[in-house]
Amino acid sequence: MEYSHRFFENRACQYFPCHKGLQDFNCLFCYCPMYPRETCPGNPAYIEIDGKRIKDCTECTFPHQPKNYDKIMQLLKE
Repeated sequence: MEYSHRFFENRACQYFPCHKGLQDFNCLFCYCPMYPRETCPGNPAYIEIDGKRIKDCTECTFPHQPKNYDKIMQLLKE
C-alpha cells in the first residue's frame, strides 16, 4: 500500500470482513467516526426502534475503502 499509515487490515479479527465486497479492506476506521453525524458521505439506512430513529450502517463500506481516507480526515477537521 502506497500510504501505509492510511491503511490497516486485521484479518485476525473475528468480524473480518464486517462488510462484503471489498478487495482492499481498511480496518483503520473500524468504528466509523462519521456515525454520530446527521449527514455523512456514506450510504446509511435509517430504521426506527421504539420510536427512535437509528442510523444503520450495515451496508455502508465508505470508511473501509482506502481511497476515502482523505475525505474522512477532512470531515473530522470540520
